[in-house]
Amino acid sequence: MQIQRQGEGGRRVLVGFILGRRLHMPTTPRSRSQARTTRPWILSGMDFADSRRKPNFTGKIAVAAALTVMCIIVLKQSPSFSGTSVVRAESLHTNHPCHCHLLLSWSLSLFLVPDDLNTLSFVFHGMEHQVDEFIWELPCMVIGKDNCATNDFSRHETGVTHVLVTGGAGYIGSHATLRLLSDKYRVTIVDNLSRGNMGAVRVLQRLFPEPGRLQFIYADLGDAKAVKKIFSENAFDAVMHFAAVAYVGESTMEPLRYYHNITSNTLTVLEAMAAYNVNTLIYSSTCATYGEPDTMPIVETTPQNPINPYGKAKKMAEDIILDFTKSKKQSDMAVMILRYFNVIGSDPEGRLGEAPRPELREHGRISGACFDAALGIIPGLKVRGTDYSTADGTCIRDYIDVTDLVDAHVKALGKAQPGKVGIYNVGTGQGRSVTEFVEACKKATGASIKVEYLARRPGDYAEVYSDPSKILRDLNWTAQYTDLGQSLAQAWKWQKAHPNGYASA
Repeated sequence: MQIQRQGEGGRRVLVGFILGRRLHMPTTPRSRSQARTTRPWILSGMDFADSRRKPNFTGKIAVAAALTVMCIIVLKQSPSFSGTSVVRAESLHTNHPCHCHLLLSWSLSLFLVPDDLNTLSFVFHGMEHQVDEFIWELPCMVIGKDNCATNDFSRHETGVTHVLVTGGAGYIGSHATLRLLSDKYRVTIVDNLSRGNMGAVRVLQRLFPEPGRLQFIYADLGDAKAVKKIFSENAFDAVMHFAAVAYVGESTMEPLRYYHNITSNTLTVLEAMAAYNVNTLIYSSTCATYGEPDTMPIVETTPQNPINPYGKAKKMAEDIILDFTKSKKQSDMAVMILRYFNVIGSDPEGRLGEAPRPELREHGRISGACFDAALGIIPGLKVRGTDYSTADGTCIRDYIDVTDLVDAHVKALGKAQPGKVGIYNVGTGQGRSVTEFVEACKKATGASIKVEYLARRPGDYAEVYSDPSKILRDLNWTAQYTDLGQSLAQAWKWQKAHPNGYASA
């Protein structure tokens, strides 16, 4: 691998297999009269020889031919040809099943020069995912996959539990992944990043860079072929299924999207679990499946009568899971269904937080809206509904800290038993009104937040809070972060440090 220098300023370009990216080396201004040095540059203990050799015409033809072949293969592997949208982007270590990719990198580095890199940039513009997959797979296509080393994720290992976390780039999923990795689990995140954040994945990668700990796979659970490919290439021991769109108001405007994303995608995951003998499922459900019960608090046997598409889609998914476990073929399934309430807070050590996409702010959680108002991103806070049958006329909710929530998931995973289904409410057992929440948020942020009171939001209900006694009895779980003000203060601390979400990290 060599350095090609061009131009009067002594621009130095590291030539290697870099798709359309030039890696510029530090330059030292030099006049025309200065002689070129022939000494190698020392970069982090590596020697790179200076070369003034110009690429010949034959080399150009070879590069053009190679690019043509590469483009054909990439196009054939693109979603429009195969329907598969899986892209691997594992942790900072590349634990891909094909460790022979360096062969291709070294070979092409003999031919490519800066002008060719510009050609690559043009050819592959907008095809980053397909190119990434192609780079890893092509060497194994050439020498045969049997000659490529398998990775830690593709085999079961005694004493190590490999958990697939769907939606692991999202708010709750990323916090769950953090806890699992801290507890020495092996984790694969699958996310299509429509609601998740790659910044959260990068934080997790930096925290757990060791090989065989964490991998990220870009895929849509609505793509059954892609999901089966993921299961075929990885040895999962359990699935934590978080992936879902999850805004009540949005669900009333786009109901079909919610049924596809929640109900249909859960069916796809179950089919893959059955096909590849993965028998443990921790399912992320919601208190919205209960609708608006006649009595409070809500227990697990409270009738489920959801009143919005979000709650209905989740209940349908629950019903599918329960029917699935009753079949003879799946009688050994270990299933935990966790119906949790309104999630707030962030990682106590400030490593992760909630960073919804800007276009989703109008549908987001009340805590996010409160923080946006405190930061001046929005002019004020909108409270929808002041005529409910509650003490102050605003809705009453049970607010559960995300740290407690992921603790419940990990305890559920540890207690899951073959042939058993556990259904649990995950909440504090305390109801707080929206007015109380707003006042606590003002105190946590120290900001004077303007509040605008509006009509009710479609699909909302007056009062919902849990009775968590069953999960305490069965799983020895109880909420620890029950101070609403402290949870909001912790979340606010992360928001202040990351005003632009993970882009501020």
